[in-house]
Amino acid sequence: MATDPYKVLGVSNTASDKEIRSAYRRLVKQYHPDRNPGDAKAEERFKEIGKAYEIIGDEEKRAQFDRGEIDADGQMRGPFGGGFGGGAGGPGGGFGGFGGFSGGGFNPEDLGDIFGGAFGGGFRSARPRRGEDVRGELRISMEECALGTRRDVRLGDGREVSVTIPAGIEDGKTLRLKGKGQAGPPGMDGRPGPAGDVLLKIHVAEDPYYKRDGRNLRVTQDIDLRTAVLGGKVHVRTPAGTVALRVKPHSDSGTVLRLSGRGIAADRNHEAGNLLVTLRVVLGTVSPELEALMRREAEAETSD
Repeated sequence: MATDPYKVLGVSNTASDKEIRSAYRRLVKQYHPDRNPGDAKAEERFKEIGKAYEIIGDEEKRAQFDRGEIDADGQMRGPFGGGFGGGAGGPGGGFGGFGGFSGGGFNPEDLGDIFGGAFGGGFRSARPRRGEDVRGELRISMEECALGTRRDVRLGDGREVSVTIPAGIEDGKTLRLKGKGQAGPPGMDGRPGPAGDVLLKIHVAEDPYYKRDGRNLRVTQDIDLRTAVLGGKVHVRTPAGTVALRVKPHSDSGTVLRLSGRGIAADRNHEAGNLLVTLRVVLGTVSPELEALMRREAEAETSD
């Protein structure tokens, strides 16, 4: 005979639904096969826990068990053992003693199903159920967003899952990791149900340097007055590393230069974006010679 489901989960028969659910989750975490590989006793305990929760984790089945209508395996008790409650009553009394069929909800076909299951070739087994989904959030940098990344994420039950984050993922996008969620409660035959999924919401952190523009990234690059006038090279930071960028002579603030393929990385459906560099001329340190030259030019313009 199966063990009392309340005792299996370590709760009293007056426990709330929340207390039962909490006990179940704690025990499933403790005896999960992934955490006890090759441990036959832990596997058997895991099945026993699932079977117990199948009964008292379900409001209707728990009520039936408490009334003595079903046993710890979820099977209907025999009709002659008193498990169905009172007798048939007097004439016209019907089957009011059956807890599950009292009142106007009685259906003769339901009664046939009960006796058919009890005497017609064995009891029916409950099917295993799908496990619960696990939800979480993950914050990544703009550079990780641009190139794509791989992260190991620790779940609430202590497990770690590895998640691949594709390049160019949008802020607020939810990734689904199929079969990585809670284990499915087993059916009466001990077969585990399919596991739920992990639903991971991705947040892309704002970056003071990079600004996203579709598959492109925009940055602002300061250059000094000499480089703006004479041209030269400046070093620009990109998600994949620092590169040298040539600035043409007489480049003014607001000039936009392009570094091809240095934006959001390519994937199967998109080409790599570009890094768009907006130049900003900063005065920097002015040499006495330059200042004197500009004064002479200003005085000449004034005299004219």
